This record gives sequence, structure tokens and C-alpha cells, in this order.
Amino acid sequence: MVVNTASVAALEGQTGQLAYSASKGGIVGMTVPAARDLAAIGVRVNTICPGIIDTPIYGFSGNADEFKAKLVAPVVFPKRMGRADEFAHLVRSLVENDYMNAEVIRFDGGIRFQPK
Repeated sequence: MVVNTASVAALEGQTGQLAYSASKGGIVGMTVPAARDLAAIGVRVNTICPGIIDTPIYGFSGNADEFKAKLVAPVVFPKRMGRADEFAHLVRSLVENDYMNAEVIRFDGGIRFQPK
């Protein structure tokens, strides 16, 4: 079982994210061919495209909370960042579901960023 991590930027990147979006788009683009190539040996391949996941990268200062609030504004529901344990739960679900193969899963609370 292979679970790749890309980003919602692979599907709709922001202004100034050309290289980042292209690199994540490459991961998305290899999902189906990799699944086909590895099917002969019984290996499944899926890709998760997370949105904003609350990790230490955003910092812990007072400014971090204000910054996070701005990031969460376009999230549809629930109105918060995703959590690492939720991402892990999705990975576990993919591992346990033998029929799930060659899929790209958007994991972003319905977020749709507007161009900057």
C-alpha cells in the first residue's frame, strides 16, 4: 500500500505557487499509472490532497492564532483547520479498505482558495 501526500494546491494553486503546485500536481498525476504498474504485485496506490492541517509549522506565538484565523476563513465546514489525527484516520481507512485504489482524495473541509 502506497499513500502519497500532495496538496489542494495540486488541484487549484494560488498566485505565486507555480512550482509548488506543479510538484504536487506531479504526485497527483502519478497516482493512476503507479497503481496500474504495481497492481501486478498487489500494491495499491492512493493520494491524499490535504488542505490546511494544524501543525507546528504555523508557530505558537500570539500572531500564530491570528494567522491561522485568516487561513481558516475560506473553510466551508467545519470552520477550523484539519488535525493530524484526522489525516492519520484517513490513511488508516485507505490501508484497511482493499477496494480503494488509484484514487486522489481531497481532504480540506471544502476549502476553495481564491487567487491572491
